[in-house]
Formats: sequence, structure tokens, C-alpha cells
Amino acid sequence: MDLFQVEEIERRRARLEWSYLEFLRAPSLSAGIYSLSVGEEDRQQPHMEDEVYYVAAGRASIRVGDEDQAVRTGSVVYVPAGVEHRFHDIAENLTLLVFFAPAEGTPSA
Repeated sequence: MDLFQVEEIERRRARLEWSYLEFLRAPSLSAGIYSLSVGEEDRQQPHMEDEVYYVAAGRASIRVGDEDQAVRTGSVVYVPAGVEHRFHDIAENLTLLVFFAPAEGTPSA
């Protein structure tokens, strides 16, 4: 078993001054923490893996394909592989748990 504390992972990510920090990797899944500040631009590109976001803190909107939704602490968003998506109108600093299946960057079969 591996056990993780979001606060500890977020402190490490902040110390490194990275927007994204992967904290778990297995062949079928990877997980990380992604942070965006108020007013910051989300510059990510579509991923080759299915993706789930859990909003651990903050408020913003997300555009997935041609659909826009408000998100806040406790929201969960699923983004299918290859679909354009981006957080925007960040009203409160966002802390997001991100899950990729299969693991991010895993070559497809």
C-alpha cells in the first residue's frame, strides 16, 4: 500500500515551483497534483489518456470540448483521451488531483 497526504504533496510541488507534480505511477494509472493561481493561464494540451480531475481546493471554470462548467472544491471532472480542455476564469487558487488511465505518457498498444 502507498499512502499520500495532499498537503505534503502540495508543499513539495510548491517548493519545486512546478505547476504539476506526479506522485503515483503504475502501468494502468498515474496521479499528480496540479495547481493554478488566480488569473493564471492553463496551457495544457489534450492528453492521450483518459483523465479525471478532483478539485481539492478553489473555484474556476473548465472548458471540455465545446462545453463549459463551473467547478469548485469537491467537483470531479472526467475528460476523455484526446479532447481539448482547459481551466479558465480562476476565481480562487486551484489545487487539483489528476488521475490518468493508463499512466500519463504510456505508449498505446
